[in-house]
Amino acid sequence: MLLPYSRDLLRATTAALIAAPAAAYSQTQDEDATYLGTIVLGESKRDVATDTAIPTTTIDETEIKDRQAGTIAELIDSVPGVTLVNGATAAGSGINIRGYGANGTFGTDQKVLIQVDGATKGSEELYRIGTQLYTDPFLFREVEVIRGTIGSFEYGSGVFGGVVRLETINASDILGEELGFGGRQTFEFSSNGDGLTSSTILGWQPDENLELLFNYTRRTLSVRTDGDGDEINPAAGDLDDPSYLIKGRYTFGDDRAHSLTFSYSNTEQEQFDVPYDTFGLANFGNVDRVIENEVASLRYNYNPVGNDLVNLDVELTYSDELVESQAIDRTLSVGTLGLLDADNRYQTTTLRIRNTALFSTGAVQHELRAGAEYIWRDRQDASAGSAPGGEKEVFALYVVDEMQIGDAWTIMPALRFETQKITEDPANGLSEFGDDAVMGGLSLRYAFDNGIALFGSAAYTVNLPIVDDIESSLIFQSERATTYEVGVSYAGLDVFEAGDTLAMKLNYYTQASDSVTTIRAMADPLASVDAVDRDGFEFEASYARQSGFYVDLNAHISDGEESLLNGTVQDYRFNPADALRVTVGQRLSDAWDLSYELVTQRRYDEGIDVSPGFGVSNLRATYVPKGGALEGTEIRFGVENVFDKLYQPRLSTRNATGRNFILTLAATF
Repeated sequence: MLLPYSRDLLRATTAALIAAPAAAYSQTQDEDATYLGTIVLGESKRDVATDTAIPTTTIDETEIKDRQAGTIAELIDSVPGVTLVNGATAAGSGINIRGYGANGTFGTDQKVLIQVDGATKGSEELYRIGTQLYTDPFLFREVEVIRGTIGSFEYGSGVFGGVVRLETINASDILGEELGFGGRQTFEFSSNGDGLTSSTILGWQPDENLELLFNYTRRTLSVRTDGDGDEINPAAGDLDDPSYLIKGRYTFGDDRAHSLTFSYSNTEQEQFDVPYDTFGLANFGNVDRVIENEVASLRYNYNPVGNDLVNLDVELTYSDELVESQAIDRTLSVGTLGLLDADNRYQTTTLRIRNTALFSTGAVQHELRAGAEYIWRDRQDASAGSAPGGEKEVFALYVVDEMQIGDAWTIMPALRFETQKITEDPANGLSEFGDDAVMGGLSLRYAFDNGIALFGSAAYTVNLPIVDDIESSLIFQSERATTYEVGVSYAGLDVFEAGDTLAMKLNYYTQASDSVTTIRAMADPLASVDAVDRDGFEFEASYARQSGFYVDLNAHISDGEESLLNGTVQDYRFNPADALRVTVGQRLSDAWDLSYELVTQRRYDEGIDVSPGFGVSNLRATYVPKGGALEGTEIRFGVENVFDKLYQPRLSTRNATGRNFILTLAATF
């Protein structure tokens, strides 16, 4: 149940931004026009997806550059419902969506799905050494965050929190429509931690059918300080992370209907004499650690001209996530040495086939997406039983039919069947286990002719057992969740004055999960969590005027309870704090963009958990000249935590970074 404060904040926020006369909405439509899919409105930093019932947010290439984030986690923390567990560095950070994902025990709980160029990432329940999302924001052109379950069935199962999908940059993003050779060099400097990042992109398009790209990024960072000037996690030492990306695309055949796209990305990190527990909650001892993250993707697309029934994609992806560590102190107990010396490696290969068909049945326009996928994951056996090894084979079928009835109704049923087999390696006791599940959902949206739309959805998903549990009774237990959502959106032109745009989306969700396996009490098994019930509001808004003035706003207000096996009901221990983010900006001509951002988090005070509230100010300036001697250059300057505030966000295990000046210089050639 939401707190009274939450309701008051929601009412005030909504009332302030929804005071637009419905009659001011104007729209023109060509009855013979082809359906273009989800439409976004706005001329600010963040578009609001008002034409879909799916709670989704997309961060495009321009915003990726403007945010000057050091990690993927920092890049998406501006999305409502997303909370970071730490975040300034990849090690010891994690992504939490709607209360699921990273927490103080695991880098991930398997309820937030992450894909890079279609390759599914994941580390099962890797204990306190992060999410393994070791990659660099400079490698990407777009990040999509789908919150909740209803939009997840094309990508995987067990998605209670959400999906994060990342797409790497293309040569055409640098060269545009120009043929030949070119590139972009970027240098970024940050004052807090003396950070220096260099990103070199080289692109080549010899003709309209072939494009090739190479990117090399190196990010260095010393120990950062908080608002009081104290070092944050100094034992972790300095950061020196190289990343690179190789990508190519070849288009061929009649009408260029065929295409092949290949990408390979790699990020490495070395840490010496650092705590095993990157969250900083326990002193197990120090280790030398080497981390390597590889992603390879080969995609084939066949999209023949004049045949709307065929748009075929075949993807073969490979992900290799390796964490090698060795204890510094060799006099520790055998059990502790086994934990610290454990090398964790996850190799995931996925073959995915899907087709998108456009057709009509009477008055109903269909976009039918159907696919099959085979996933093979090999988890290396770690010493001392700290992480049992094994193989997991998954086969899945899914179908999603997005049906448009006239201009008003959008109905989207989704169904997914998944079956898996886990084989322990080496065999020890129960050596093999199989399971399967059927899951799915339905979303409805009704659009009025005044810009207002109502939508709702219901979804059911199953998180099948994992290799981590092969040696315990939990291997027989699948986690389940049912989610219901309702909401309203508005998209308008010429609302308050000629040429302005206003887009808003308010979404309420309630979710019940049971048979939980990821929150266990080792000393007292009956004190383990059996079920979690959460509900919350998410709000996004964007307003822009022709003069260049714009406002972006988003908020997340939620609450939740957990039920223990002994019958106790209490506050969910990983409830995020209520949060509000407002950005006010002004575009001065086509070259200048100035903005002020306020990030607030309400004080969380539930049971024994207390997290102080805070408000942090950020400033950003972007200069991209469109002509003259500086054409082709980009200059960005940001000040994060302007007033050097000392604070620790809810769910984080250490203080946030103090004041930080960031300067980014880029040149395209």
